[in-house]
Amino acid sequence: MAKLTVRGIEALKPKKAGYKVTADRGLYVRVAPDGSKTWLVRYVVAGKQIQARLPRAYGSSGADGHMSLAQAVAENARVQSLARDGIDFQVQRAEAERARAEARAAAIAANAPFRTLFETWLADGVSRKDGNAELRRSFEKDILPTIGDKPVRELTDTQLLDLLRNVGRKRGRARTAERMLTEMRQLFRWAIKRQPWRSLLAQGNPAELVELKLVVPHGYEPRIRERTLSPDEIRELRDIFSNMVTAYEAAKNKRIADRPVQRETQIALWICLGTGCRIGELLQARWEHVDLEKAMWFVPRENTKTHVDWQVYLSQFALQQFKALHDRTGKSDWCFPASQQEGHVFVKSVSKQVGDRQTLFKNRKPLAHRRNDDSLVLANGKNGEWTPHDLRRTASTMMQALRISPDVIDRCQNHVLPGSKVRRHYLHHDYIEEKREAWRLLGERIDAILSAGNVVPLKRAGRETDQKIGCSACESFVSLN
Repeated sequence: MAKLTVRGIEALKPKKAGYKVTADRGLYVRVAPDGSKTWLVRYVVAGKQIQARLPRAYGSSGADGHMSLAQAVAENARVQSLARDGIDFQVQRAEAERARAEARAAAIAANAPFRTLFETWLADGVSRKDGNAELRRSFEKDILPTIGDKPVRELTDTQLLDLLRNVGRKRGRARTAERMLTEMRQLFRWAIKRQPWRSLLAQGNPAELVELKLVVPHGYEPRIRERTLSPDEIRELRDIFSNMVTAYEAAKNKRIADRPVQRETQIALWICLGTGCRIGELLQARWEHVDLEKAMWFVPRENTKTHVDWQVYLSQFALQQFKALHDRTGKSDWCFPASQQEGHVFVKSVSKQVGDRQTLFKNRKPLAHRRNDDSLVLANGKNGEWTPHDLRRTASTMMQALRISPDVIDRCQNHVLPGSKVRRHYLHHDYIEEKREAWRLLGERIDAILSAGNVVPLKRAGRETDQKIGCSACESFVSLN
């Protein structure tokens, strides 16, 4: 039996009547007339054949409450294994839900610890695109070891203050402490609206009584990150990549020589600069959504932060990067395929690679099995650390210097659009030509920067000029000195 692939599922079109297609032994995809796709499993318990729907619908990435093909195959294997042991997974699931409900009802009598509240919040109160993995990591590292076993009813703002001050002041992780305080407030705000936690928090939300200034070092001020790369830094980055490759190829013993940054990673960074996309959106891209002939890249809503479909019109610069990437990964379904498993690479992999090569700015011990050097530090570190997301900010700032309107820039970056709901309800111009032109100008600007020279002619809004822009914030993107 030929197994259904992700590409095959994506190709299934709706019909007047719903129909199902076999994905694996005992596993089916049902396509409804409206185009929605759900998972069905068929199994036998005690001689009786049963068909049931899995609780989550199909989604290629498995994010936002959906279930990917790989996840559905794994769940089907579990269902079939239970059935062979005479267990109906639906009965098991109902019993588990009933047990959770009973546990929640008994939480007051059991004097529930903070750890139980955290697990309940993680399961029912928050849903992030990484499956709450980062939240769990953060709490298990810094919060649960200290207050995880303390009864919720006994938690005080003083205990939270001591915990967070240890992170923000003693360990010098002010930004981490600030984020932790925000998440603790979110957790308690959720809990204080629901039973049984509301009864346990009769004195109110303890996290709301903790002031940030008492947690972080004196003089610390929360700030919006403003890092952009100058033209010199963009050229320096290109030269670093080139020199890495040259040095490695010239090495007599490549086993001990430092390997260059992966070519796929280099391309990902240039695409981020050339399109202004988010690195996570790019690393989840599939080749079926990239049209190299029409120079278009479609980003489905399940991959975007705004949950809105996004169409990117590729400049010649960005198109060349995608073509170079296709030469390397075009045989895969994914633009950036994972090497050890099915699917795309980890969405933070590029950010980690860039960060690992800027240890100058890391207040940490060298990490095992990771690079720990300063090979990607730019401008001798005088402008601070840079991240892949800073390339997105650099792209938007370059567009601003090119006199592209903020409305167009917002759409080129797939931002949540400003303005009232009424305005968004009635104004539906798609800005296709404006966005295409904006990306074209951005690509030409990057090409000009990488071509060197002192001053590059700057095309803006249909005209050409070699004069510098008066705005000091944008001037570095006009002059190449």
